[in-house]
Amino acid sequence: MNAKTGALINNIEKVIVGKRDVVVKVISAMLCGGHVLIEDVPGVGKTQLVSALARSVNGRYNRIQLTPDIMPSDIVGFSMVDQQTHELVYKEGAAMCNFLLADEINRASPKSQSSLLEVMEEHQISIDGTTHKLPEPFMTLATQNPVETYGTYHLPEAQMDRFLMKISVGYPSPEQELMIVSNSEKGITAANVGAVMDTNDVLSLMEEAGRVFVADNVRAYIINIVNATRNSPFIRLGVSPRGSIALLKAAKAFAFVNGRDYVTPDDVRLLANDCLAHRLILTPKGRSQFDSNEAALSTVMMTVPAPV
Repeated sequence: MNAKTGALINNIEKVIVGKRDVVVKVISAMLCGGHVLIEDVPGVGKTQLVSALARSVNGRYNRIQLTPDIMPSDIVGFSMVDQQTHELVYKEGAAMCNFLLADEINRASPKSQSSLLEVMEEHQISIDGTTHKLPEPFMTLATQNPVETYGTYHLPEAQMDRFLMKISVGYPSPEQELMIVSNSEKGITAANVGAVMDTNDVLSLMEEAGRVFVADNVRAYIINIVNATRNSPFIRLGVSPRGSIALLKAAKAFAFVNGRDYVTPDDVRLLANDCLAHRLILTPKGRSQFDSNEAALSTVMMTVPAPV
């Protein structure tokens, strides 16, 4: 494992117990400039994970609790007239940071959800003809509760497509939960996590991750998987080219975090569901046969031969 990313993982695991695979995926997303949607039940450590990541790299961290009455200006900011100079002055919103936690994103109105599109894609905010660049690195980590649907707004496909990955934390094992309870008694939380690097180190790591080698047959494997989703009788809306790029970037960052300078077919297989499943819309036949997009994608991938 890469020494710097290993230190980052170990630091986060001081508060996030037994979820190394999730921590590695979130760090991989960060190192390729991607955003993550974390869908899970309340209380499994989603907020703690994001806070621990931001504190570990000494990044500016903002959290916004999204509700139906949240306005786009709460997220991206607004312009107001300065009473002395009579000029428009930009007042920052929650998005002006390195790590934005958009908690319960599906509770925000579609208008507020759409205010994140430019932020996530362009890393900038345009207000009153002026563009405000976000600090780098910038990452949106959004959460949503898959159980409670009352008072929620479904994320449109264009919004879902902006997330590099959609992941789930999951419940801990009894042994892991015992450690979590013990840590809580001792007051060990994300607020106590110290920095093991800074944002300049993250930018350097992002450059290194971008140089990871991908063989032509591995690239072709990604394209073949994506094309299979577009031609499956179970899938109405297949993966877009943005999804192909996302899987390629994620696989390079994942290999880098694991201490390799090349991508393997296993990297692609391990990340395919996280990077592609949320971009799919199933046909009625697909919905009747599979209980999730992930299950449908796994079946489709079985028809695509992996390079050896």
